[in-house]
Amino acid sequence: MLSVITDEAARSELTVSLDELCREGARRMLAVALEVEVDAYIAGFAELADERGHRLVRRNGHAPARQLATGAGQVEVVRPRVDDRRVDPATGQRAQFHSQILPRWWRRSPKVAAVLPLLYLHGLSSQDFVPALTELFGGAAGLSASVVTRLCTQWQAEYQAFAQRDLAEVDYVYCWADGVVRHEAPYNRAGCKSPPAVCRSRPPKLGAA
Repeated sequence: MLSVITDEAARSELTVSLDELCREGARRMLAVALEVEVDAYIAGFAELADERGHRLVRRNGHAPARQLATGAGQVEVVRPRVDDRRVDPATGQRAQFHSQILPRWWRRSPKVAAVLPLLYLHGLSSQDFVPALTELFGGAAGLSASVVTRLCTQWQAEYQAFAQRDLAEVDYVYCWADGVVRHEAPYNRAGCKSPPAVCRSRPPKLGAA
């Protein structure tokens, strides 16, 4: 049976664009993955407790939401916090939880970070990054002109280090392969699909005298 939707909130959900659906799905999956990662980390140290019986590793709320540039567009991320009170007996430093999914200071996914130098090398100026990537990702968080300029400086430093690296202890093996060029006999001018007999690569057989 067909029904008419009169609720404006429900109607707005049905008119969500495909890009918004992708971003919302990515946000939900990332949130679940971060929660599972923290739960596994805390469960690994569940038996550790202080003299008062309090756990040394436990949850500590969530960090403020931030925008992350991903292949699906700008995704809002809320990272769970961990209160890790373990102390290294050798150095005296507090242990810290480091997410393998979303490192603490990341604003761009590795795939987006890999695309930026390619766009720059293909002629996209630093001033054009913001309007171009805003249309692509739905926002320009972490992709401003100053960020691109800083990345360019970093890329140039990496190139200089690569060009001046020491090759004294490196051995390279070179391989050469000869090319094979196949020459076909030309077709006749009459447009025949097969070359004429006089142009075939095989010489014609001579009859017996």
